Amino acid sequence: MSTTEYNYILTSRPEPAVALITLNRPKALNALCSPLFAELNQALREADADSSVSAIVLTGSGRAFAAGADIKEMKDIQFADAYKNRFLEDWADMTRIRKPIIAAVSGYALGGGCELALMCDIILASPTAKFGQPEINIGTIPGGGGSQRLAKIIGKSRTMEMCLTGRMISAQEASDWGIVSRLVKEGEGEVVKEAIAVGKEIASKSQIHAQAVKEVVNAAYDLNLTEGLKFERRIFHSMFATKDQKEGMSAFAQKRTPNFTNE
Repeated sequence: MSTTEYNYILTSRPEPAVALITLNRPKALNALCSPLFAELNQALREADADSSVSAIVLTGSGRAFAAGADIKEMKDIQFADAYKNRFLEDWADMTRIRKPIIAAVSGYALGGGCELALMCDIILASPTAKFGQPEINIGTIPGGGGSQRLAKIIGKSRTMEMCLTGRMISAQEASDWGIVSRLVKEGEGEVVKEAIAVGKEIASKSQIHAQAVKEVVNAAYDLNLTEGLKFERRIFHSMFATKDQKEGMSAFAQKRTPNFTNE
């Protein structure tokens, strides 16, 4: 990672091709203030632009992935300020990162923390994880995409229950409902280790094709089936222009491990 010094996040490279970003506001349970998100977006852009990085892991602490947006920052904002300054709009910047982002969630992922996890491409959770959209308890509604992304994943009824009651759901419920990819065995740091292992596995593939997979899967949320199939097919066709496609299929035919060059 770069030598940029951050105040609210930590960056490291646990594997040569895997970047790790850790939210670092432990006293505030990693509450998502605007300066934190500005740093997160910068670190994500740097990792995305770094050709040696193939996957990104995002995590918090054992107690909290992120306990929500920073209420102290928000409580006195007026409508005109929020509207003119496009408050929270920059949160969606991370959805434009081309490389796969894996969330490693332990503890609370509530409100903005749940929304942050939902913006990642894969979510791994420890048994201690708790997800929720409790904004209604403090006189507001989800503002970082929670109502929209949850509805696409778990349907109307469950999304309504979470957003109307503010109820937290367990890691097991989140797994059963399809919010998380899978649960990881309990133990300090285990979910981060597993997320890094998944990132390392992704890094063994072609960067071009991994990014293409992310693009076509995300398109499924915006396109109807007919248009989605057409889009997938066009991207599939374009893969035949890459050196990695030739290498991958040749290696398969020759019964050897492919040597991808990300070209």
